[in-house]
Amino acid sequence: MTDYIPPMPDTRPENASWRQRLRLAHQDMFASLPQRLYSAWMAQTRFPLFHTFLVNDPDVTKTVLEERPDDFPKSDIIRDTLKLLLGNSVFVTNGEVWKRQRRIIDPSFEGGRLRDVFPAMVEAGQNCTARLAEQANGEPVEIEFETAHAAADVIFRTLFSRPIEDEKARAVFYAFRNYQRSAPLMTYSALLKMPDWVPRFRSKKSRVNAQEIRDLITEMTEIREAEIAAGTAPDDLATKIMTTADPLTGEKFDTEEMVDQVAIFFLAGHETSASALSWTLYCLAACPHFQERAAAEAQAAWQDAPDFANMRNLPFIRDVFREALRLYPPVPMMVREPVKNERFRKRDVGKGSLLFLSPWHMQRHEKMWERPHVFDPDRWQEAATKEASRKAYLPFSSGPRVCTGAGFAMIEGVILLALILRDLKFELVEGRVPKPVHHLTVRSEDGIYLSITRRRPA
Repeated sequence: MTDYIPPMPDTRPENASWRQRLRLAHQDMFASLPQRLYSAWMAQTRFPLFHTFLVNDPDVTKTVLEERPDDFPKSDIIRDTLKLLLGNSVFVTNGEVWKRQRRIIDPSFEGGRLRDVFPAMVEAGQNCTARLAEQANGEPVEIEFETAHAAADVIFRTLFSRPIEDEKARAVFYAFRNYQRSAPLMTYSALLKMPDWVPRFRSKKSRVNAQEIRDLITEMTEIREAEIAAGTAPDDLATKIMTTADPLTGEKFDTEEMVDQVAIFFLAGHETSASALSWTLYCLAACPHFQERAAAEAQAAWQDAPDFANMRNLPFIRDVFREALRLYPPVPMMVREPVKNERFRKRDVGKGSLLFLSPWHMQRHEKMWERPHVFDPDRWQEAATKEASRKAYLPFSSGPRVCTGAGFAMIEGVILLALILRDLKFELVEGRVPKPVHHLTVRSEDGIYLSITRRRPA
């Protein structure tokens, strides 16, 4: 059986000038990087006013993310790029502000919450399957929109105990997609470390799309505040977070802070989940033998009503999702800035340099993974993969800043895939090969299109 290598992004020529690199990185980070990074441990680029280092070395990554995270805060580039959408959310803050936010947020994602949110995720998955079944006529379907609708539905149901309407789902999807395409990955003002009072010239489209998303979130948050005050709020994630006080200060999130936090839940739980699911379905459409195994497993485990206890009977689907996350980590790079001079791999890394930690390259690194660019869910049962994953698998980051909702994302992916594949079959569309681009998440430049047919009668 021939190994399948799914679509890969463009890379730049080795001799590209720093101006070419900067121009490419402004729009698509992948296109600004050379092919050799899939086998390099560390690479340095000198620009006139700053230096960048791309790091694939697991030991250096562990130092930065796990052993000394306070010495490597998130770069202001991230905050500057996402401020319109995320405000002062936990994703972009550092230091004591970030620690306070995590103290309030983390309790809501501990303990038995996965079992608690399981019914809501199943309902969202069943609704997604029904919507896809209506389009199961062999014609091309924009899968990215459908997975985004499903992921937004999961967020609405688990956060606010209500489904998302079709109109709002469409508005959220296009607002997020338009924001990604109109907002640059990095601003020159942030790269040059200009103070906050220096005007940031944002495109009208990015401002409009960010405000559209935040208006929706604000509406939901204000409704929930009123329900909490009236004693009628459901016991869901939003209520838990909004009523949790910081154990050190006794403070709770005010409305603006809560809107910021819900915005990152949308970005992390909606945008990244949609990206991962759409690439997973594309890979399965390209590999019918894997798709049929996953469908058979789902049908055997969930012949009738899905049961949380039977999640353990979906190991292959879990490996399918893990493999897609390896090849297409939704957040492919993380940017950190050292607070003092460092030395890594015999290179001097100056204070304030930009450290790009790259799950995209680490999870495809040719010196750590066997057949690194091949889609093969069975690899997760091999000892070599388990060893590589301990060092170089971090789709949700690692250390203190590991994604709070990592467990939610994994169970959501398995639930949605099991429900969809149990009933529906996906095939490639001739002439529609997606090209991965790095905006805020890993998306296809022109969408991901698949054709759908039913496995079971309606």
